[in-house]
Amino acid sequence: MSPRIKKLIGFMAFLPVLILYFFAAAALGELVPDFQLLKALYFLIAGVAWAFPTRYLMQWMEAEPRIKNGMEG
Repeated sequence: MSPRIKKLIGFMAFLPVLILYFFAAAALGELVPDFQLLKALYFLIAGVAWAFPTRYLMQWMEAEPRIKNGMEG
């Protein structure tokens, strides 16, 4: 698969999932007790947590195509 196609697929998968994650994190944030330090800690963690699984998607998108039988593919 060409890097260009992989980046398109990755972007099309990443954007809707990220938007859903942000809405879910905001909705769950409403369940956190109304203690400002606790809310700040929750949103700090939720604001950074999405980056860890995204790393694997970015690695896949940036990976060079494997060579099969002397041809790219």
